[in-house]
Amino acid sequence: QVQLVESGGGLVQAGGSLRLSCAASGRTFSTYAMDWVRQAPGKEREFVAAINWSGGSTYYADSVKDRFTISRDNGKNTVYLQMNSLKPEDTAVYYCAAALRLGAPYAYWGQGTQVTVSS
Repeated sequence: QVQLVESGGGLVQAGGSLRLSCAASGRTFSTYAMDWVRQAPGKEREFVAAINWSGGSTYYADSVKDRFTISRDNGKNTVYLQMNSLKPEDTAVYYCAAALRLGAPYAYWGQGTQVTVSS
């Protein structure tokens, strides 16, 4: 069993930066691939970024490539999302999710953290 808790969201002006964290409980965190997914008001959930169990492979949605960076620290059971050059269209609730491997169905979700980017 893995429990995920996101933090680091908030209100930021366009062009600013935020770093989201997702802290995981459980000794098996390091075996899971981790994703960040977001949901804007009135829209479906959207993939943002993914990282494999070791951190050696990362993937990004085209909309965030070159602006966002996903990373993980297995010693701290934490995955991060560094978000730079934020745009109003990045406004959403951001969730972290765990999967047994990249591309597999999500096994666990966090509760989400709100990111609001003002223009």
